[in-house]
Amino acid sequence: MAKQLVVSIRITVVLLLLVSGVYPLIVWGISQAAFRHQADGSLVTNASGWVVGSELLGQNFSRPEYFQPRPSAAGSGYDPTQSGGTNLGPTSDKLINGVHKPDIAKGKPDPSDFDGVKDLAAAYRKANALPADAKVPVDAVTRSASGLDPHISPMNASLQAARVAQARGMSVDDVKALIAQNTQGRSLGFLGEPAVNVLALNLALDKAHPMPAAPAKK
Repeated sequence: MAKQLVVSIRITVVLLLLVSGVYPLIVWGISQAAFRHQADGSLVTNASGWVVGSELLGQNFSRPEYFQPRPSAAGSGYDPTQSGGTNLGPTSDKLINGVHKPDIAKGKPDPSDFDGVKDLAAAYRKANALPADAKVPVDAVTRSASGLDPHISPMNASLQAARVAQARGMSVDDVKALIAQNTQGRSLGFLGEPAVNVLALNLALDKAHPMPAAPAKK
C-alpha cells in the first residue's frame, strides 16, 4: 500500500512538471520564436508607437471620419471581457423589431431596450445618407457571435466611403482605394469571404489624411 502511494505521488509530481511546466514553456518558446506577433495578441500600434488595439478584436468608432464596425452585443458593446452574441434566432421579433420601452427616471433608457435590425438599418441609412429603401449589408445590422468581429464586408465599407470622404475632405476615390488596399482575401484562397479590418483601415486613413488636432480645452 505504502509503495503504491509513493509511486502515485512520484507519477503525479512528474506529470505536474511536464504538463504544467515543461510543455507550456516549449509551446511559449515556439510561439515567441515563430509567431511572436500573434502570440502577443496581434497588437496594433499607431504612428506614435502607442498600442491602439488588436487585429483580432473589434472596437467602436463613432465619429463620422472613421469607418464604423458591425454592431456588438458583447457586454455594453465591444467589451472583450464579455464576448458573446444575442443568441436570437432569425425569426425572433426582438431581433427584427427590437424592444422599445418608455424612458425611465431621469430620461435614461430602459435597460431592456434593444435596437433591432430595422432600427440599425434606419440608423445606418441615415448616417451614410442612403435612400430610405437602400439595401443594407447584413453585417451592418447584425451582431457577430463574439460581439468582437474586427471585420466588415467590402460592401459595408464601400457604402460608408462617401461619409468618411466628406468628413475628412478627401475624394471618394481615394477613400475607396484605401478600402481596396486593406481588403483581405479568402483564407487559403477559398475559405470565407473577403473582409476589411476596420482598425487597420482607420489607421490607414489617419496616415493618409490626418485629422486636425482638437483645440485644447481652456
